[in-house]
Amino acid sequence: MGMTLTEKILAGRADRDRVRPMETLSVRVDQTYADDLGGPITFQILEEHGVRRIFDPDRFFVSAMVNAPSKSIEVANTIGKMREFCERMGVERFYEGGNAGIHNCLAVEEGLVLPGELLAGGNSHACTGGGVGAFATGMGSTDIAAILITGRTWLRVPETIRYIYKGELPRWVTGKDLILFTIGKFGVDGAQGKAMEFAGEAIARLPMEERFALPNMAVEAGAANGIIEPDEKTLEYVRPRARRPFTPVYGDPDADYAALHELDVSGLEPVVAMPHLPSNTKFLSEVGGVAVDQVYIGSCTNGWMTDMRAAAEILKGRKVAKRVRLIVIPSTTQIYRQCLREGIAEIILDAGGIFSPPTCGPCIGAHMGVLADGMRSVSTSNRNFVGRQGSAKAEIYLVNPSVAAATAVLGRLGSPDEL
Repeated sequence: MGMTLTEKILAGRADRDRVRPMETLSVRVDQTYADDLGGPITFQILEEHGVRRIFDPDRFFVSAMVNAPSKSIEVANTIGKMREFCERMGVERFYEGGNAGIHNCLAVEEGLVLPGELLAGGNSHACTGGGVGAFATGMGSTDIAAILITGRTWLRVPETIRYIYKGELPRWVTGKDLILFTIGKFGVDGAQGKAMEFAGEAIARLPMEERFALPNMAVEAGAANGIIEPDEKTLEYVRPRARRPFTPVYGDPDADYAALHELDVSGLEPVVAMPHLPSNTKFLSEVGGVAVDQVYIGSCTNGWMTDMRAAAEILKGRKVAKRVRLIVIPSTTQIYRQCLREGIAEIILDAGGIFSPPTCGPCIGAHMGVLADGMRSVSTSNRNFVGRQGSAKAEIYLVNPSVAAATAVLGRLGSPDEL
């Protein structure tokens, strides 16, 4: 019996010819990172243990992305200490201010995670890196500290569930809808502790940036990682970005999967995750006119250039409804610059929206868009838990960027076809 893509990557990083599900391995880590939430804890652990150097400064980067630009003296002091730590340890990749970006996106955009590699990031949505065919998973601050010392970590080999998406996606249906549909069908524990492998003709047709939404939200189904086998489209995306040589890895034809799910998506509609779980899904046509107060287009799920263009296509020549606060935030500075070059920033501002430099602050109710009591937010981010974006008395609805933009204009949840 052969191995799945996830098993083959882990076997390689454990210097083994073969591994089986549920084995616990010591594996080499190709890339790791920290942010301004977990990073300070990691650095404190290292300092308390007298660590003077990390295993490889080129395999580690830091992004001040949640509360930055600093919203308080406390945050400013924290980011200052992070910068000092990086300088002391020889870490050159410190993203803040003019080169800011959400680390899950930077890892992909900057070619810091590559096909066949192993990424362990200090964030639950580190699994985004699976979109290029890497094993990518999120870890806590203590785990990241250990990786920074040794360059290795312990992992249990997850069983793999393969999801095969058949059919051609209808207009306005995106990669975000595929993952919301999947989580809605199988639940927030539908892949608990397992690897979600996404495949099929519908995945192959998706542009790279839309593919990232699937592994990004694998953790919302309880998975250890999400992964897509690299095809030629993947390699075309990765080659000009790669910071080091890489070797793509592919699963064996006779690999043993814990389950195979074939999903016909040709009749799919845009999907809405209703409050307060990503699995609480309905098709947009089933939701009805839910009035909204804030629309947030951004995050590591849907702050890509593809998402900015989709939103601009809807907003061009239109105005945001009264009493709706539209916030559009590109995930990285590179995307921010491209929005300026293509006139997308101006389209959003002309529509009455807010166009912000990169941050993921609104996604967790930290900065740049905190919800008040009773507010309803339509968001392209990945979580709609109680209190996720601010008040525990607020509601969050998850959608794709086109639906979010149309909702901003309509003032209620609605389809671009209604405009």
